Amino acid sequence: MNSQANKTTIALSGLSIGYRSHHGVSTVATGITATISSGELTCLLGENGAGKSTLLRTLSRFQPRLGGSMMLCGREIDSYSDQELARQVSVVLTERIDVQLMKASELVAMGRSPYTGYWGRLSADDHRIVNDAIHMVGIDALADRLVTTLSDGERQKVMIAKALAQQTPVIFLDEPTAFLDYPSKVEMLLLLRRISHEADKTVFLSTHDLELALQVADRVWLMRRNGAISIGTPRQLADNGTLHDFINRDGIVFCPDDFSVKVTIKE
Repeated sequence: MNSQANKTTIALSGLSIGYRSHHGVSTVATGITATISSGELTCLLGENGAGKSTLLRTLSRFQPRLGGSMMLCGREIDSYSDQELARQVSVVLTERIDVQLMKASELVAMGRSPYTGYWGRLSADDHRIVNDAIHMVGIDALADRLVTTLSDGERQKVMIAKALAQQTPVIFLDEPTAFLDYPSKVEMLLLLRRISHEADKTVFLSTHDLELALQVADRVWLMRRNGAISIGTPRQLADNGTLHDFINRDGIVFCPDDFSVKVTIKE
């Protein structure tokens, strides 16, 4: 874990998440009280249907919470205007952005729109910030490539550079390793870990890559279908039996020594 003193950027108290519709209220989870800190890579794990995307959308203010409090950098999140929030939180989704005839560097530069306006002209300082983001993610060779020619992994790196160019203290990512081959998954999570540590960012992401996340994450949120959330370092969740209870079933065994999952085949 990052050796510097990490600070709390997100504080949740009694948070309830879910949906309101004309059929009524559908609650996904209640009573979430937790903090997320800078300088750490935090991975959100859980079963399909447990509500990971709902939690991320709520934290990003894409959908309203059902109850409780969400503090962002010491302020209630609803007190931020849209423009203020765009300077605090950047979000990287799995959906492809439909951009034609746009270079990777131009897409990264769109991260400056909270400061310049959507069609604003970039200053010399803006260009420096964009170039720094491109360099930190290691995509200098992609800068002049058209976005439509990039692989899924290359496109994800461009979107992360865009988030860095946005210069927000918080970065949320929804399944950033989806559709990537295994080496690219490893590279992506190591990149996000490095960004969180070196740039002192609060990086919070959802993923289905359990074994990989347990090896790379500083902190893990494990979300169950009953709305319960267990939070701790991978080692803490291994030692207290949480990961054993979550993973172990007939033919599947969690190995706490190396955070691996073994499959047993009965002949």
